[in-house]
Amino acid sequence: MKYDPCLHVVLHAPEIPHNTGSVGRTCVAVGAKMWLVRPLGFRLDDYYLRRAGLDYWEHLEWEVVDDWAALRDRLPNRAYRFFSKSGRVEYTRVPFQRGDVLVFGSESSGLPPALVEDQPDQTLRIPIRPQVRSLNLSNSVAIVLYEALRQWGGLAGDGSPSR
Repeated sequence: MKYDPCLHVVLHAPEIPHNTGSVGRTCVAVGAKMWLVRPLGFRLDDYYLRRAGLDYWEHLEWEVVDDWAALRDRLPNRAYRFFSKSGRVEYTRVPFQRGDVLVFGSESSGLPPALVEDQPDQTLRIPIRPQVRSLNLSNSVAIVLYEALRQWGGLAGDGSPSR
């Protein structure tokens, strides 16, 4: 079933199929589209990718692009929100809008500095204690997606965002 996604979740160079599968399942739960920017640390037919997405994978809107430029061409004229532990702005202080592009980096190294250095006000962080290097990628995506839903008043009876 094709739909107009409420948000676009971008995984830039994801490395772990379990995380990507879990992100896909969360995208189905809220009506977001998942984008994967190569290089990927796994094959798209990976057992663990599908296993983590369970039987929801058939309902997932997703697309793979070869590089950052290809993604920007596919999603022009949108608000991009970058997520990094070094972000200046806490994610709860930003009003999310339908169609926003939420960009998350790889599990081992996060986002490339070139993507975020020119956009400090669009680089958001999820607060964590200094004893923790980073949150799990799929957990981070879920936190942010559900904050957007919270801002919008949740999901309507038909499963679409309330606002």
